Amino acid sequence: MKRIEAILRPNKLEDVRAALEKVGYPGMMVTEIEGHGKQSGGEKVVHGKTYKVDMLLKARIVIVVLDSDAAKIVDAIQKAAYTGKVGDGKIFVLDLAECVRISNGERGDIAIG
Repeated sequence: MKRIEAILRPNKLEDVRAALEKVGYPGMMVTEIEGHGKQSGGEKVVHGKTYKVDMLLKARIVIVVLDSDAAKIVDAIQKAAYTGKVGDGKIFVLDLAECVRISNGERGDIAIG
């Protein structure tokens, strides 16, 4: 099992959601986060005035998948989130030791679906 965590531009969230649904993974957890990478924040224009912001709004998607599905999920996220500009985000893939379905105690791969 793999845990895939993607940090991306909030305006690309719907594109990524649709791409994941298309490849068969409609389930995901999404949180709104703030942070920055190499670009160290940016500028925001409010009422015609430009302000420097240290933290940028991002969306974080977390998905747990079977090992055999990880590559297609990562590929779908990368293609849907891509703009070609700095700040497009990152995708992290981690090994997952265990998954337990709380409602019936199922464990492992069967508990993911």
